[in-house]
Amino acid sequence: HPEIEAFSRSNPRSKIVVILTGTDIYPAASELSLHSMQMADRLVVLQGKAIDRVPVEFHDKVQVIVQAVIPSRKSVTDKMKMNPEAFNVAVVANLRGVKDPFLAATAARLMPGESRLYVRHAGFPLDCGSDEHARKETAGNSRYEWLGGLNPADSRELISRSDVLLVTSKNEGAGRVIGEAITDDTPVIATRVEGITGLVGDDYAGLFPAGDAMALAALLTRVENNNGFLDELSQGCRRLAPVFVPAVEVQSWKKLIAGLA
Repeated sequence: HPEIEAFSRSNPRSKIVVILTGTDIYPAASELSLHSMQMADRLVVLQGKAIDRVPVEFHDKVQVIVQAVIPSRKSVTDKMKMNPEAFNVAVVANLRGVKDPFLAATAARLMPGESRLYVRHAGFPLDCGSDEHARKETAGNSRYEWLGGLNPADSRELISRSDVLLVTSKNEGAGRVIGEAITDDTPVIATRVEGITGLVGDDYAGLFPAGDAMALAALLTRVENNNGFLDELSQGCRRLAPVFVPAVEVQSWKKLIAGLA
């Protein structure tokens, strides 16, 4: 916000585009966010439902632009070793409260004894003490492993080699990892929050209530043991893949810039 305000004062004839991401509008827009919206000539949101979080008086400024994803190149070195006998679940989220980072570990403990589920969690520890919590969980939970923070290429390899991607956010702007999973043909399981349903739709079958470890464990059990349900999720994700094609995002930006001109 301070940079937007300073730029607006120094360049009164300029055009300002403000991109509204997760904590800018979820759970609610702050006064600083609202002031930034007021100064902007255009507002960009990353999924359709985010428009509802923007005050009505600014709706004429809003354009939805979904973040494109380039398909990853399958690694030939196989850095991310996967157990072919396990049901491999990827979590790619930094360790901070809004991501509910240990819900996956809690749900893993609730799985049936015969489950083959194994969770690998990549993410940097941003909340104080979260790294210690993650290490203790890794040591004491046979179904969970914290990998620490990974670079983007290794995160993509983790997603592409897993059976499913799990997103546990309490609030989400429009998780980029969802597009990465869909582009790499990895089905998604995620919380039923606006930032996710705005991308995958309210009817997507792989959704569960935020914060509900028992519901997540039940959903993971179903997807592990029911190939038909896993195929349903895969097909649902494939139908969404065209949304994340880079050419679509390029055209959206061309439209926005032409409108400013």
